[in-house]
Amino acid sequence: MRHITHEVDLCVVGGGLAGMATAIAAAHHGARVALMQDRPVLGGNASSEVRMWICGAHGPNNRETGIIEELELENRYRNPLRNFSIWDSILYEKVRFEPNITLLLNCSCNDATVADQRILSIKGWQTTSQTWHTVQATLYADCSGDSVLAPLTGAAYRMGREARSEFGEDIEPETADRKTMGMSCLIQARETDRPQPFIPPWWANVYETCDDLPFRGHELPSSNFWWIELGGEQDTIHDTETIRDELLKVAFGVWDHIKNRGDHGADHWVLDWVGFLPGKRESRRYEGDVIVTQNDVRAGGHFDDLVAYGGWTMDDHHPGGIAWKGEPNIFHPAPSPFGIPYRALYSRNVTNLFCAGRNISVTHSALSATRVMATCATMGQAAGTAAAIAIREGKLPRDVARDHIEELQQTLMDDDCYLPWHRRAVAPLSQHAILSASVGDPEPLRNGLDRPTGEMDNGWLAPLGTWVEYDFGAPTRLKSLRFTFDSDLNRTEKNTPANIPLDMVPVAPPATLVRTFRVLALHSNDDWHEVAHIENNYQRLVRVPLDTTARALRFVPETTWGAPDVHVFAWDVN
Repeated sequence: MRHITHEVDLCVVGGGLAGMATAIAAAHHGARVALMQDRPVLGGNASSEVRMWICGAHGPNNRETGIIEELELENRYRNPLRNFSIWDSILYEKVRFEPNITLLLNCSCNDATVADQRILSIKGWQTTSQTWHTVQATLYADCSGDSVLAPLTGAAYRMGREARSEFGEDIEPETADRKTMGMSCLIQARETDRPQPFIPPWWANVYETCDDLPFRGHELPSSNFWWIELGGEQDTIHDTETIRDELLKVAFGVWDHIKNRGDHGADHWVLDWVGFLPGKRESRRYEGDVIVTQNDVRAGGHFDDLVAYGGWTMDDHHPGGIAWKGEPNIFHPAPSPFGIPYRALYSRNVTNLFCAGRNISVTHSALSATRVMATCATMGQAAGTAAAIAIREGKLPRDVARDHIEELQQTLMDDDCYLPWHRRAVAPLSQHAILSASVGDPEPLRNGLDRPTGEMDNGWLAPLGTWVEYDFGAPTRLKSLRFTFDSDLNRTEKNTPANIPLDMVPVAPPATLVRTFRVLALHSNDDWHEVAHIENNYQRLVRVPLDTTARALRFVPETTWGAPDVHVFAWDVN
């Protein structure tokens, strides 16, 4: 068989949203990256193979930004009907055409070489090309969800529920066990313009009445059938194939119930898709330099090394899944947001190994709040950014915690990752210039807070066609601009639909986003000249390169995607 060796700075295993964000962040900051993914598509539970919604922090203005927001805004622009194949292509594009990333799809990691508690290389088998790929890297990041590198490297990990007494967590059982949250095979339905029959397979489960599906809402088109869940009382890694077989019986049985057993208003609906790849919630979790607990979540996670945040409740699914006839999950209270520390994103005993996603260093209870995908993506961006810093400095993950945590936090915020209770450092040139506007108060544009917080809007709101200006007092060399626009952090549409009605409304870029704008420069002869004209923008974070000398700059927003006013959170000049 063919054998190819790759030499890179960072090797990421796992191409879900956490692994993607890890790889993209590291690559954007100069690291050479290999991303090994065992599936033909990227996105993990958000991909067309599983089709779970991207969920994240609850509450006003708590939507996750950074790489995950860039992906979702790209999807709204390119994919108005939220087709899963187009979504897959957007995720593929963001990785495949990043110059610093080598993408290895259909490649399953199954071996590692370790010496002195340090990974030297990993090996993966690429099914489609019958090729062994060995990756030699300085640093590694396990974003595989199942933590495949843990048993291969001897990294410390946990699986199952801790005893209540170990960390004083009152939502854990009295005695530790190996039970986890289960996995789901989702289904998706499509509405048609005429009655449609459904003949179930003979092996499907039978649910005669709604009493056979207690607490399992199955209304169309809203339900995404997350509760088609099993496996928490088995091994969610080694028993996956067996669990999948049982989940398929459930999935087809649920649709048979909706179509053929009672009036569910589904006469015109057809079963459009069934997931044959189970979406997982929980398996192995690494042990880092800190283990985040239920008590840390409830206290708000005010860690000094906060690099990401959550805001999902502690949503603990019963390990019995659909076999349990009671409530399928319990929403234990949790604040939104709560902080996640950097020290939970690397292994405590394998010195060059990061982790990001649902496998970070948390207890079972804390995992129930940190496992959702938007949160996982922000953790991935933090891990990838930290890896780039470590590569640049010739250091290991733990060294970044000791020597570079403030730099890591500031870099993340500059890349539009929100870190609660932190303020982004504004460019010195912007701080010291005279800031004025034709309408409204522009000062929030340089306060380092790039979204509303509490009662503070933190933005400049003005009619289109007005302007805001930086006056530097003397001719000044200008190299780049950084804008943070309003992408409506409170929008409610999911990245993909649960089911597809005939009258499904297309999505578009948020109406609040600035679509077209100009930048004018004032030179020594008192003439304003256009130095940038951006058309058809649909992103929240926008960087504009410049190469000019000017005494002053003006930003003139011309159009939005529908809003009558312009709303901008930041404008930095470098």
